[in-house]
Amino acid sequence: MWNRRDVIGAGVATAAVLASDSVRAQPATERVEIDLNDETGPLDHIWSRCAGSDRASITLRESWRRDLERFRNEAGLERVRFHGIFNDDLGVWPGGMGGKDPNFQNVDDVYDGLLARGVQPFVELSFMPRKLASGTTRLNFTYNANITPPASPSDWGNFIQAFVRHLLDRYGAREVRQWYFEVWNEPNLKWFFSGSQADYFEMYKAAARAIKAVDPALRVGGPSTAAVQWIPEFLNFCAQERLPVDFVSTHIYAGDDQKEMFGTAALHPTSEVIPAAMAQVRAQIDASPYRGAELWLSEWSSDSPAMIAHIISRCLPYCHAMSQWALSNVFEEINFPNFILKEGDGGWGMIAQRNIPRPSFNTYRLLHRLGQRRLAATGPALASKTGKGAAALVWNLAEVQQPSGIPGRSSERTVTGSARRFAIALKGARPGARVKVSFVDQERGSPLPRWRALGSPQYPTRTQVEEIRKAAELAPPEQRRLDRNAGLLIDLPAEGVALIEIEA
Repeated sequence: MWNRRDVIGAGVATAAVLASDSVRAQPATERVEIDLNDETGPLDHIWSRCAGSDRASITLRESWRRDLERFRNEAGLERVRFHGIFNDDLGVWPGGMGGKDPNFQNVDDVYDGLLARGVQPFVELSFMPRKLASGTTRLNFTYNANITPPASPSDWGNFIQAFVRHLLDRYGAREVRQWYFEVWNEPNLKWFFSGSQADYFEMYKAAARAIKAVDPALRVGGPSTAAVQWIPEFLNFCAQERLPVDFVSTHIYAGDDQKEMFGTAALHPTSEVIPAAMAQVRAQIDASPYRGAELWLSEWSSDSPAMIAHIISRCLPYCHAMSQWALSNVFEEINFPNFILKEGDGGWGMIAQRNIPRPSFNTYRLLHRLGQRRLAATGPALASKTGKGAAALVWNLAEVQQPSGIPGRSSERTVTGSARRFAIALKGARPGARVKVSFVDQERGSPLPRWRALGSPQYPTRTQVEEIRKAAELAPPEQRRLDRNAGLLIDLPAEGVALIEIEA
């Protein structure tokens, strides 16, 4: 499939596979065991700490803010990361008639909007204000951001100091000390940064020292690279220069070049690329003077419910946070989408335009219902204690070419997998006890079946939008009873997930 970062490449044509096709097959059976009496430690909700989004200015739109409110209220989102808080479209410091001082009026509107909805910013320091830029090279996206290094690292540092002081004056140290300041976005890619690795390191140095000069308790990190690149080099540079690194951030998509990342092409199946990369980065951090620093996977993505669950569970030992790209399809990074829903690649947003939930968002809603204490489990399951008893997410992993690409670019997706029956043994549960089971797959908790039934309209009417949105919501949980052995049988199509909730 098309990789978001391959903006001038060609997508790979693939065969579409619908979950309903696999449901009709005779399912194989897989056993899952969950011990309700065996707590293995905390279950850190690394998936709730952040989600990605389009540029800063789009957060001012009512439609985007409605999606943010929904993600916060229904999936527990804590932070949002987006590009371009210094873009000229916010008027921060465009030069010319812009005056001798930066203008943070629109920046305030952006951050006020987040905080009013109970969400903090994960502050990506990008892109270069025209007043400070060393050149005129622009990002070839709709918002045309300047991607050149600063003409003067010293002036850049002074600007960052002014920015951070303004935030502290407006929001207070207690609030801003909870934020994260990430220097730039994917500086190893030519369409996001026109400078060299050395240029980025100098830019990081100036920004990091400026932030700490204002308040040593503020958190700064990087290098925010694509495909987990530059990590050892970045950490070595920071150690040599005695620079702070409160967290390490990087990005990976399952379709990234495995030879570049691991030294061997096609080393891992799609579902294992991201966990393997996070294990590698964790080891690189812990072999450096910054051992133990938080690892933020500040961009990754999947549109497959089971793959989301699988990747998150496999990354739990390595990551402090995982920020899926992106929370909303109010998204115009590369183009202006001319659709609300589409076959195959329906856009990056987990919530489609018009506030319509997609299976990825509904998967996060189920994840949010897990508790804070992990329970022992074998098989494809993530189990937890909750305030009312226990909850376990079970999934039927399929290999799905990831990521989906430039929104709307492809109408096809490839899924390799089949329906499967899960025999779930709940050790410690009472035989015959009532349980609730909620499902998400490409049919249930998805807008596509109703949209197709309406003729797949490109521009649904307002009435059709309401109908599609209602059909895409999570269905009420099915009420089941455990058998005499405290077991439960569940059928899942390829890519499907199920949340089992057991009351004590």
